[in-house]
Amino acid sequence: MAEYLQFTDLELTESLRQGDQAAYTEIFSRYNKLLYSHTYNKLRNREEAKDIVQEVFYSLWANRDKSLPQRNLIGYLFMATRYKIADLLSREQVKNKYVVSLQKFIDQAPEYSDHLVRKNQLSEIIEEEISALPARMQEVLRLSRFEQLSHKEIAKKLNISEETSKDQVKKALKILRVKLGLSVFLCFLFNQF
Repeated sequence: MAEYLQFTDLELTESLRQGDQAAYTEIFSRYNKLLYSHTYNKLRNREEAKDIVQEVFYSLWANRDKSLPQRNLIGYLFMATRYKIADLLSREQVKNKYVVSLQKFIDQAPEYSDHLVRKNQLSEIIEEEISALPARMQEVLRLSRFEQLSHKEIAKKLNISEETSKDQVKKALKILRVKLGLSVFLCFLFNQF
C-alpha cells in the first residue's frame, strides 16, 4: 500500500481502470477530505456532504472501466462533486416548491370544499323552491335568470306578451324572496351560490 503513495494521479487512474482496489483506496485517501470540505462549504450540512462525497467515490469505482479521466483526476472528482451538489440543490428546490404548493392547497382546501358544500346546498334549496312555482312561472323565470333572455325574447319564445313575461318574473321573485329568506334570495338573484 505504501507504494501507492508515490503514484501520480495518472498512474492511480490507470491502476483503477484495471480494477485495482488499492489504487481506489489511495485515491479515496488523497481526496476524500478535500471533496468533503468543498461540499460542506457549499451545503453547510454534514450528512448531505458525506452522502455526496460517498456517491462521487461510488460512481468512480462503478464507472472505472468506462469514464475515467485521461489526465486531471482531481478536476474530474471536483466536477462530479459539483454536479452532485447541483442535482441535490435542484431536487431540494423542487421539493420545497412542492411542499409550499401542497401546504397552500391544504390551507385552502377546507374553505374550498366547505364553499362547494354550501353552494350545492343553496342550489338544491333554490331549485326546490323554483320547482314549487307554477309551471309557466317556472319556465319564464328559468329563461330570464338561467338563460339570460330579455322579456321581449321570452315573450317571443313562449308566445306571450312582454308584459306577461315581466309580470311572471316579478311574481316569481316575490314568492322566492319570501320562501328563501333575504340572504339566500340575494345569492340567487346575483348568482352567488
